[in-house]
Parts: sequence; structure tokens; C-alpha cells
Amino acid sequence: MEMRKLGRTDLFTAPIVFGGNVFGWTADEKTSYALLDAFFGAGFNTIDTADVYSSWVPGNKGGDSEEIIGKWLKQGRVARDKAIIITKVGSEMGPGKKGLKANYILQAVEDSLKRLQTDYIDLYLSHWPDPETPYEETLSAYAKLKEQGKIRHAGCSNLNAAQLQASFDAAAKSGLPRYDVLQPEYNLYERASFEGPLADLCVKEEIGVITYFSLAAGFLTGKYRNKADTEGRARENRVATYLNDKGFRILAALDTVAAETKSTPADVALAWLLRKRGVTAPIASATSLNQLDALINSAKLSLSDEAMSLLDKAGE
Repeated sequence: MEMRKLGRTDLFTAPIVFGGNVFGWTADEKTSYALLDAFFGAGFNTIDTADVYSSWVPGNKGGDSEEIIGKWLKQGRVARDKAIIITKVGSEMGPGKKGLKANYILQAVEDSLKRLQTDYIDLYLSHWPDPETPYEETLSAYAKLKEQGKIRHAGCSNLNAAQLQASFDAAAKSGLPRYDVLQPEYNLYERASFEGPLADLCVKEEIGVITYFSLAAGFLTGKYRNKADTEGRARENRVATYLNDKGFRILAALDTVAAETKSTPADVALAWLLRKRGVTAPIASATSLNQLDALINSAKLSLSDEAMSLLDKAGE
């Protein structure tokens, strides 16, 4: 298994990161354990979650995904030092419980550690920009947590190039540790927000990049070909936005490359990301062992320059 260094950190991740947003949502506790067992059994080592997952599910309270991961870790199914745990802070967890102010981060990390049943978080991310809080304040909280051994590294999600540069400037001016990892939305359909200035900055500054919505909420697996395919599905509203000429061009290109490589559209979509400039590893979710096979296979698939060109053009 090829391990990829996450920017300037001392973390090495396998080429695919498991997206834990499904735990407690479309994957119940038993299924989640089976998926994690198989994922780590295949040589992968990184899980991405957030404190807010999966609060959108009726009956859930937030922290549900972290709790499932914590119970799994507690059972000793994998040695703690063999697992990279990524979680996030900043999304609303209740009245007055959101944002990136230092006091809130110091409180929220304790809640995440308790749910995850661990002494430390390998990578702690600011989930969304917080225009009400200076970068210096947020980064100072992460510096304190690093000193205390509660987190190993800090990163961010959903920042654009200007915001990321501003965070670097603030870190340098104040002598604080910077963000070392970025989690942007990036896939064959949604490319504009990462490609260009943001990707350039990440390459220049040696930032680890782990992409989310890597399969466009499942659209790039090829299982949604028309509106009828989306009806009643958990991600119906989002997937419906991809059912247009651009989306159909991308699916056709995925089908072509999948046939040529004897793989699946999902394999190809993730393998495309693995060859893109600046990307360390895509995040992808699975809710069944069959779906998990696609994630595992994608790490072994090497796309030709011709295949990359075909896919690039389809998504323009």
C-alpha cells in the first residue's frame, strides 16, 4: 500500500480516506464496524469525521459518528497508533455551540475526545470559515491543544485561496503553527473552487489536501442516471443537481474508462483525483462491503494520460 505524506506533517495516509459521515446515518453501528474492519484489514488507515455528524438525521444529536468510531476503537479492533483520526470543529452543535473562538474550541475538543474514547486527535480541522473570529485566536487554541498533546496537527476545510493565505500570514506574524492540511470540495463535477489559485497555493506551501464529496454524493458511482434513480434516496436533492448535460458527459466518460480498465465508474472517479495536482487523498464513503470494494480497488488503479484527458474534457 502506497502511503502518502500529509503535507509537512508526520502523518502518512493510505490513498483513500474513509468518510465517516455515513456512520449513524446510512450505516448503522453494526454495519459501520464491519466497514471499518474491512477498510483497515485492506491496509487503509485514515477516518474522517466531524463533531456535527450526523445531526441532520431525525433522532440524532450530533457526535453520532464520533461515538461509533470511539466504540470501535475501544474494542481494540485496530491499534490506536495505526489509525489516523480526523475530526472537525465549528459547525453548530446547539445554542451557542459553534464557530472557531478559542474558548469554544477548547471545550469542543474535550467533547470529541470523550466521544472518540481517545486521548488525542491526529488531525483537527476548522470545519468552516468563521468571519467573526481572527485566525490568530483560532490558531492559538490549536497551539495550546498541540502543547497539551490533545491534537497532533491542525487543518481547515472550505477555505478559499485568499482565506488560506490570510491564515498563513496570521500564523507567521504571531509565531503560531499554521494550518497544514486543507479539506476542499473537489471531484470530477465540482472543480472550479479548487483548481487554480487554491491548488497552486497548496502546492507552493506543501499543504496536505484531502478532498470531500469526492464521488459527488454518489453521483460519480454511476448509480444515478435519471431522476427516478434518486427518488427516496438519502442524497436525493443534492444528486439531482448533477443530472444535466455536464453530468451526463462525465458519466459517459467514466463508463468509457471503466470499460477500458475493467473497473467501475467509482474506481475511475477516485483514481482521477489521485492523479490530480495537489491532491493527497480523496475522502469517500461506503455503506456496504460491495461499495467498499470500489474504494479499495481505486487505490490500485492507475489511469493513463489519455484517460485523464478524456475525463478532464468531460467535466469542462
